[in-house]
Amino acid sequence: MTEVGTDDDTQLEFERGTGVLYVFGRQVKRFRMRLGMNREELGLVTGYSPATIASIEQGRRIPSDHFIDKADEMLDASEVLKEMKEEIRKARYPRFFQGAATLEREAVELHFYDTHVVNGLLQTEDYARCVFEMHQPALDEETVERRLVARMARQEIFTKGSTPLMSYVIEEVVLRRPIGGRRVMRGQLERILQVGRRRDVVVQVMPTNREEHVGLAGPFTLIETSEGRRIAYAEVQKSGTLYTERKSVRELEVQYGIIRAQALTPSESMAFIERLLGET
Repeated sequence: MTEVGTDDDTQLEFERGTGVLYVFGRQVKRFRMRLGMNREELGLVTGYSPATIASIEQGRRIPSDHFIDKADEMLDASEVLKEMKEEIRKARYPRFFQGAATLEREAVELHFYDTHVVNGLLQTEDYARCVFEMHQPALDEETVERRLVARMARQEIFTKGSTPLMSYVIEEVVLRRPIGGRRVMRGQLERILQVGRRRDVVVQVMPTNREEHVGLAGPFTLIETSEGRRIAYAEVQKSGTLYTERKSVRELEVQYGIIRAQALTPSESMAFIERLLGET
């Protein structure tokens, strides 16, 4: 079994203003001062406030792709800032998820089995915020906002030119757990229905009353890249594991196929979620 495991003990490297964010911020400040430009002027062309520019320069805030592109252009940085874009993207996520996030962007197929919360690609902003705010030990507000921005950025996968084929199997209890209360959950169910009606997405619900269930070992994701690589990802607590050996991946592929067969059909699942929405 080939596994690539990580933990987020080193995540504080990014949250304390060091590492790649610190280096990027120092570069922005160096190029800005070389041109004699103040933070207000840079903010006008990038759409950021002077305070936010200061946070970026101090390595305390993760810049968007838009900021990186505009700053590189306006500061005449000769693509020095753009070359750091991929590492900046990784810094948006907890360390244990960075490898999976990169593969997700390259995928032609994504298949998810979720047992505790709605999948991040399907979450509304309100639902995602509630999930982050429930984290213990409690996350500070800046970290919550950083993770929220990253989660919403992942959903750009639905608007890019070539959207991967996606399927989701969601445990019924996930849809019944009223995270954030009635208003938030209604919005979340509506979001799942909206995405589930796309032709390139299949959503299925696993009923709680199923007597036979092969997914008892927990949630996982199956990924296929444009190069034909098949990879699996499983996450628990503060660690995530990427499986690359064919035998390990095949075992999870077989499990997923049976899970889908044991779940409600796509049309039954849509009807089920609509009924839940009516009850919420």
